[in-house]
Amino acid sequence: MPETSLHTNGYTNGHNSYELEDGSSFLFTSESVGEGHPDKMCDQISDAILDAHLKQDPNAKVACETVTKTGMILLCGEITSKAVVDYQAVVRETVKHIGYDDSSKGMDYRMLSVQSHISQQNTEIHAGTVSGRDSDDIGAGDQGLMFGYATDETEECMPLTVVLAHRLNHRIAELRRSGEFWWARPDSKTQVTCEYVFDHGACVPQRVHTVVISLQHSEKISLEDLRTEIKEKVLKYVIPSRYLDSNTVVHINPCGLFIIGGPQGDAGLTGRKIIVDTYGGWGAHGGGAFSGKDFTKVDRSAAYAARWVAKSLVKAGLCRRCLVQVAYAIGVAEPLSITVFDYGTSKLSQKELLDIVNKNFDLRPGKIVKDLNLRNPIYQKTSTYGHFGRDGFSWEQPKQLTL
Repeated sequence: MPETSLHTNGYTNGHNSYELEDGSSFLFTSESVGEGHPDKMCDQISDAILDAHLKQDPNAKVACETVTKTGMILLCGEITSKAVVDYQAVVRETVKHIGYDDSSKGMDYRMLSVQSHISQQNTEIHAGTVSGRDSDDIGAGDQGLMFGYATDETEECMPLTVVLAHRLNHRIAELRRSGEFWWARPDSKTQVTCEYVFDHGACVPQRVHTVVISLQHSEKISLEDLRTEIKEKVLKYVIPSRYLDSNTVVHINPCGLFIIGGPQGDAGLTGRKIIVDTYGGWGAHGGGAFSGKDFTKVDRSAAYAARWVAKSLVKAGLCRRCLVQVAYAIGVAEPLSITVFDYGTSKLSQKELLDIVNKNFDLRPGKIVKDLNLRNPIYQKTSTYGHFGRDGFSWEQPKQLTL
C-alpha cells in the first residue's frame, strides 16, 4: 500500500489548513433536499434502474444518468447486463413513490414521457477493468480521488449540521405521506447553521444558529398556517431543545409562495447534489457523483470504503475527526495513494495511523465489493437523505481494528 499520510491541526478542507485557537467559535452550514427536488428525483431513478439490474444480474455494469423537466424523464448512459428491465415501469413507480401523482402537483407519473438512450459499456473500459482478472484484482472503472469523513460530534459520526438538515426533510416526508401535512408537496429544501467551538482539532456543536426550510405546498393553505405547522411539527420535533434558544433564527418559505416545484419549476440531473449526499461541506469531496453507478465505479465504492475507514478510526477512539483520501487509475486495482488527515486529534503518529489502515483494509475495488456486499440491490435507499450516517448500510458498521 502507498506510504503517505498527513497530520494537521486546525480546520482542514482537503489540503488547505486554517488554524483556529482552542475555544474559538465559528459558524458552519449544511443543506439537504427532499425526495421531490428535481435533482434528487434523478438520483432516485438512476439508482432504481441500477437496483433493477442487480436484482437479476449481480455483475451488471451500470452507469445510468437521468434528466427531468416538466412531464419528461430521459434516461441515458451505458449498461451491460443480462437483466431484462422495463425502464418505463421502474421510472413511473419511482416517481409515484416520490409523490408526484397528480398534475396539480406539477407531475403525474401516469402521464410522463419516458425516453431511453442507453448503450452498452465501452468495450475498452470493460477489458481494462474485468476481462481476465481475478475477482479481487478487478481494475478501477475510472481514475479519480475519493474522500471519507467521520467526526465524534454525533453518535453516527456525522456532522450535526447535515444530520439535522436531513432529519428535517425526512420528517416533512413522513407527515406528507401520513396525510397530516395534506397540503405538502414532494419538493423541499432545508438548511442548518450551527455554532461550533474548536477543541484541539475537534469541532464541538454548541447551538443551532439558523434554520431554513422551504417546502412546496398546495395553494389551499396560507403561508401563516404553513409556517406554524412546520415550526411546531417539524423544527421543534427534529432539533433537540438544547440546541435551540431565543436567538435561533428561523426562515420558513422565506421567498413566500412555493406552489410550482419539482421538475415543473426546475430541470433535474443525476449527480448534482454531491455535497448533500456526503458530509454537507465538511471534510472534502473528490467531485464524483454516486447514483446510477455500479461498484466498479470507484467514485461510489471507494467513497463508501473511505467512509468505512474513517468511521472505524473514530469509533475505535484513535482520533476525534478523520478525513481519508484514496486515489485510483483506470484499470489499476491498487490505490495510487491513501492519505489520512486527523486534524491533530490523534495521539498516534502519521505513520502509525496509516499502518493501521493498511493492516486492516484492502481498498482494491474487487475487495471493497466483497467486504461491503456491494452487489446487492440496496442503492435506491441511499439516494435520499445522504449516503452516510444511516443504519442498514455495510460501510456504516465500524470494523474491529487490529492495532
